[in-house]
Amino acid sequence: MGSSVPRTNLAAHVSCTFALCADAERSSHHTGSLLPSTSSEDNADGTTPEYGECGVGAFCLGGCDPLNSHSLNSCVPAPVCNSQDYKFTSLDGVTPNTQYLGDPSTSNWVSSGKPELNNGNVILTLSETGPSSSGTLLASTSYVWYGKISAQMKSSRGQGVVTAFILMSDVKDEIDFEFVGTDLDTAQSNFYFQGIPDYNNGKNLTVKSSTFDDYHTYEIDWSPTQLTWSVDGTVQRTLKRSDTWNTTTNQYHYPQTPARVELSLWPAGSSKNGQGTIAWAGGLVNWNAQDPSTVGYYYAMVKNVNVDCYPAPDGVNKTGDKSYIYTAKSGTNESVAITDENTVLKSLLGSGTDMEADYPHASASGTAATAAATSDVATVPGLTGAGPGTNGHPGNNGNDGTTGESGGGSAVSSAAGAAGTGVGGFSQGNNAQSKSDATSPKEKGVQSSMFAALMALLGLLVL
Repeated sequence: MGSSVPRTNLAAHVSCTFALCADAERSSHHTGSLLPSTSSEDNADGTTPEYGECGVGAFCLGGCDPLNSHSLNSCVPAPVCNSQDYKFTSLDGVTPNTQYLGDPSTSNWVSSGKPELNNGNVILTLSETGPSSSGTLLASTSYVWYGKISAQMKSSRGQGVVTAFILMSDVKDEIDFEFVGTDLDTAQSNFYFQGIPDYNNGKNLTVKSSTFDDYHTYEIDWSPTQLTWSVDGTVQRTLKRSDTWNTTTNQYHYPQTPARVELSLWPAGSSKNGQGTIAWAGGLVNWNAQDPSTVGYYYAMVKNVNVDCYPAPDGVNKTGDKSYIYTAKSGTNESVAITDENTVLKSLLGSGTDMEADYPHASASGTAATAAATSDVATVPGLTGAGPGTNGHPGNNGNDGTTGESGGGSAVSSAAGAAGTGVGGFSQGNNAQSKSDATSPKEKGVQSSMFAALMALLGLLVL
């Protein structure tokens, strides 16, 4: 079986699809350094991390990279693995990223874009305009640190369209199943260590019938020593950790840190991507193709996801059973600890270093409440403002913004923001600032603290 077409890693493109991202395709040389950045730096492969470095809110929840944030504890602790068979009989277990605050007991999945429900399937949509113009992503609220994970699903079809079932860690360890819409007989397997590109890691797997027309079960069996990819119960690829030793960095380049399960449909054939990525995806997205013409969008269908958690690695630093944290900047399995630290923010003004940060209460001052509702602090990728209300802002119904989380209701959530349209929304061009004039996540965190203090002071003065 041949290798898949070389291209930049899926983390780069999905992160650009569902978060603020600038210059994702520019070239960069990886030096092997594992030191974290204290400013708005890029990943080693030249891409902005998913959700960037931690500022506040959703930026500090799932997908927050502790190695590139101000400190290791800037990101909110990650909920531990939960063995479960996830059926999609409703969207009650799916919460938009504009509402989720970190409690996995309230929701199974966090969404970006616009998931739909049809006949026991969650539908991942990709439209030319609207909420899913950058695609749709579901990410599990609980993490997996080794286990057997499977998805029964149908891929999308068409040039430029890519479906993915992956495991993604916060430090960009990655295990992939990918489906290019112009090759419906193949599942592409791949893996990455901390997002470092290695074009020898990809391998094509054979699927016996159409990935679009027929359901297939794709399984990742991940242990500390070995990783396998299976299609419909047949193991098609095996990777041993012992075969991944890198003599340059003196590390095993093997996925080894807690990861979220992610299901996504995204426009790899965006005109704003590099030519290599567009070619890999089969060309530019064709919005006049059959599916967007007849149903209004490209789509992939997922019937169920099963997660069977494995025990934590031998010798793990364990002081609890609630959350994963990183204790060292290496970002390897030895740096992960299991603790009882809280995983839930009080509001989207919070971060790992200030879990209790909240909006000024409306009862304190009409002025404070108005100011909170128009906050320009970025708390959800692709949006400005904050809070568990509509589009990341506190509700205007007299509540103080502390409405908590919801596992139901609308599943429409932020991908490119309200202004993103067409494939142009993929690069967040209507919402992203250029790197030269963007406010760094560290500065955003400081601004949010100053904003909260100022609003509290105004409330006292009015009283």
